[in-house]
Amino acid sequence: MSSIVPRRPLSDNMNNFEALAEFEKEFKRLLKKYKTLDDDFEKFKKVLLATPTGVGKNFVVIHSTETIKVVKTRMACRTLRGRSLRVIYAYFEQEQRIEFIQIYFKGEKENEDRERIKEYLRNI
Repeated sequence: MSSIVPRRPLSDNMNNFEALAEFEKEFKRLLKKYKTLDDDFEKFKKVLLATPTGVGKNFVVIHSTETIKVVKTRMACRTLRGRSLRVIYAYFEQEQRIEFIQIYFKGEKENEDRERIKEYLRNI
């Protein structure tokens, strides 16, 4: 069980959102199925600007070091009418940067791609 630690908010002009190529490919595939995903994802990014590691049970830190936190979260999608999408991202606190690693629909895939996360962590 993770504790909730208050974080300083990211600056409003922060556009330090990046994504792995695999994430981009998954996002485009899901966007074809779920037409509201683009707008829903923009709202999700605004939540991350306010609380980069999230608050509550919908955000779980699955890896943490002094420089990086990898977070698994539920994301709401209006087309799906719920929080059936999962997003895995890395938050670099010093740089105030977020890099999206994976997005998937919970109904298609039970868990995150742990090998992708391990590979990502080896390469940073």
